[in-house]
Amino acid sequence: MTPQRKDAARNWEHIVGVARELVDEGTPLQLNDVARRAGLGVGTVYRHFPTTEALLETVATPCLEALAGQGEQGLSHDDAWEAFAGFLTKVVEGQVTDAALVKVAAAQQDVLPRTTELKKQILATGSQLLARARDAGAVRNDLDDADIVPLMCGIAYATYVHSSGPDDRLPTARRYLETLLRGLRA
Repeated sequence: MTPQRKDAARNWEHIVGVARELVDEGTPLQLNDVARRAGLGVGTVYRHFPTTEALLETVATPCLEALAGQGEQGLSHDDAWEAFAGFLTKVVEGQVTDAALVKVAAAQQDVLPRTTELKKQILATGSQLLARARDAGAVRNDLDDADIVPLMCGIAYATYVHSSGPDDRLPTARRYLETLLRGLRA
């Protein structure tokens, strides 16, 4: 792969930064709006990101990578329950603090191969962490791998509905998750 020219690399970073700002503001991501706010031509934005979905997935990639890394770290943790609970905590925190993650996680199809790879890695690691916790007798035996995603999504949804605003979102999510974790513990 040929390295990008310095100006192209700067434009790519600037586009992603502007997209991150728009997502964080809750503004629907449109490539023309990104170009306008970035002070770049629409063609420049489209050369880097042919679709809105590709740009949104790029914005979500750092959070996905962090979750994948935290899951991998959890696999080497001595305490299976702490590793499992810690991973779920990071997943819920990501869901309520990164609007790009929520949209990318909910998408029926990925545009970028890296997104698919990271999502599969996160799900597989979550299953491994649950299996370790189950084998250690730390989690209820009736908890199935397929239960985890709906439970995490439920907490994120409830947090958005019942928190008083962005400043209250993280504490609310942590409170809901702590309640769930108490119920999952063997």
